[in-house]
Amino acid sequence: MTTASPVALLLSTLATFVSIYLALLLIRILLSWFPNVNWFDPPFSILSQLTDPYLNIFRNIIPPLGGLDFSPMLAFLLLSFIQQALSSFRLS
Repeated sequence: MTTASPVALLLSTLATFVSIYLALLLIRILLSWFPNVNWFDPPFSILSQLTDPYLNIFRNIIPPLGGLDFSPMLAFLLLSFIQQALSSFRLS
């Protein structure tokens, strides 16, 4: 039985966290297309509390243009890049 090094375990944990967060972010982005979603109801408010602080970083960089919010695309791209970087470090 081989044991993983602490660094490999940390990278694996971070990669798993980023994957889960990407899924939550995708759900948040898709739900934003439905105007009847009440973001104060429990399942949606939890999702909003988890994802909005990260999205607000990018909303400060790229304000909505003509009612369209492009900041989630940048947020999603950055997390995807981090996921790819963690995966490449984990494999080597």
